Amino acid sequence: MAINWFPGHMHKARKEIAEIMPQVDVIIEILDARIPFSSENPLIPNLRGDTPVLKVLNKSDLADPVQTEIWLNHFKSQRDIDAIAVTQHDPKSIKDLIPRLQELVPHRVGQDKLLRALICGIPNVGKSTTINILADRVIAKTGNEAGVTKAQQRIRLENNVVLHDTPGFLWPKLEPEDCGYRLAITGGIKDTVTEKEDIAYYAIEYIMEHYPQLLMERYQIEEMPQQPIDVMDLIAQNRSCVRKGGIADLYKVSEIILNEYRSGTMGRITLETVELAEQAKAFIAEKEAEREANKDNEGAKKKKRRKRK
Repeated sequence: MAINWFPGHMHKARKEIAEIMPQVDVIIEILDARIPFSSENPLIPNLRGDTPVLKVLNKSDLADPVQTEIWLNHFKSQRDIDAIAVTQHDPKSIKDLIPRLQELVPHRVGQDKLLRALICGIPNVGKSTTINILADRVIAKTGNEAGVTKAQQRIRLENNVVLHDTPGFLWPKLEPEDCGYRLAITGGIKDTVTEKEDIAYYAIEYIMEHYPQLLMERYQIEEMPQQPIDVMDLIAQNRSCVRKGGIADLYKVSEIILNEYRSGTMGRITLETVELAEQAKAFIAEKEAEREANKDNEGAKKKKRRKRK
């Protein structure tokens, strides 16, 4: 299932970011620690130029700590990029962002200087809550739903830091399709534009392979079945989600799976590794090369047709 969700305000946000980028000293990109690649916006590298970036892996309390550490090292190995793991249940971890910003751009630190930071992130990644913690007051509207922030704003913090807030935005095409599924599982895409059963099936399939023990413990499964649908049937029996005739209510089961994954009740689970991200990048590069080749071929055909006329 291909997922496409690109509301108008997100298109506007991309244009606004491009306009204000020359005024920005550093970028704070809020990521979901459970999906660091899928929640990373591929537009940022093209928009930022040489501007340093602080990657903030939020919701790290819900992610696999071993994978989080691997991701942090991966980001830090890149030029002009620092990375930190935080959780909104520990406001101090978020407060630590300020000194990390200052380390990235020491020339902007001083009594008579403003450090101008652009803060961005996909929907429902916790950007607004992060802003409120940094500002010590409620400024940004928050909500457990994708796409809450709709307008750009500037927030003055202590230590001469100014945040440029932007609406959370996704890119027009979510590819490979796995990225769309992972975003949907974590709540980065509104549930109303996805099929819950399909999303839950994908989640179970991944967790069966990478975190089988957590799945078995949570849903009292003695022996792991071969197929995700069989796991969902077992969960239906254990949670009394059965219709007349003993048929599993897969919609209710899917709600349980997604809610318990998102809340961390199922355990600390990361849905993608650095290796998976590298494979996805190779796929995207291949698709882009194909599009360019098709574009060139189409252009050549049009040129030939014009000559015939």
